[in-house]
Amino acid sequence: MSEYPIPDDRFAQLPQSLQAKSKHMTLGNNVPALVIHPDFDKPTQSPRPWVLWIHGRTVHKELDPGRYNRWVRAGIGAVAIDLPGHGERYTEDGHSPTQTVHNLTQCVSEIPAILESIADLNIFDTTKSAIGGMSAGGMVTCRALCNDHNFLGASIECTTGDLLGLYFPTSPSENSLSRIHHDRAEVQAIDTPTHLQSFKPIPLLAMHNKGDTIIPYQSQSDFIQTLRSNYIIKNANPNLIDFITYDNTGAIQEHAGFGKYAADAKDQQLAFFKGLFGLDS
Repeated sequence: MSEYPIPDDRFAQLPQSLQAKSKHMTLGNNVPALVIHPDFDKPTQSPRPWVLWIHGRTVHKELDPGRYNRWVRAGIGAVAIDLPGHGERYTEDGHSPTQTVHNLTQCVSEIPAILESIADLNIFDTTKSAIGGMSAGGMVTCRALCNDHNFLGASIECTTGDLLGLYFPTSPSENSLSRIHHDRAEVQAIDTPTHLQSFKPIPLLAMHNKGDTIIPYQSQSDFIQTLRSNYIIKNANPNLIDFITYDNTGAIQEHAGFGKYAADAKDQQLAFFKGLFGLDS
């Protein structure tokens, strides 16, 4: 675990107020991370609640600093990691949709070691953590919640946990991702519904655009219904899952964020995390 230099200007593009509260580190098994702490600009760092955040395909962990700024102003830290093949570990084919399943599988496997590194930092409250992600990062989040963890809650955007349904749809209508070849056994290994027996019911905020052309709304809607049914089976309140939808946002392909509703989506997410961590007052 170490701090490392950034070979481009992505860090410099962060708002100065956020730069002062951020450090680039390698966590776990050499996973690049942007570690953000409300007190990094002070002599000592008190333990803070925090969120493990995972970006989507073709982007990087420094994207969307407005999200991190909201969290840090509320006293919430962040650990944003680069997906395999992205950001500080960019590879020529890492952004290709043909590599998505491989990248998701690797990222899920990296999380336990990342969490160990975070605990070793002694700057975050390990009893008050959450996980979340957008698109591919949301897929990682869903599958990671099927493994042993201590996250109090999760937030996912523009994604689905039903990867078998996404890549191998049973209905005649196809989505663009269903035309990309993936090994079915590899997809099943990271498919959340396949592993729901070990999914611990926790508060979950899911947000989606109804016109999403990359990950169809129906795919996520069906997954949410499956997950709520699983909560009921486990004697948990299905209303722990909050599914917020937007329509005609103006975002690229109705998938890259929430367009004209971006501020509302970030406010909804911040309110969720503040409630989760008892920071409402």
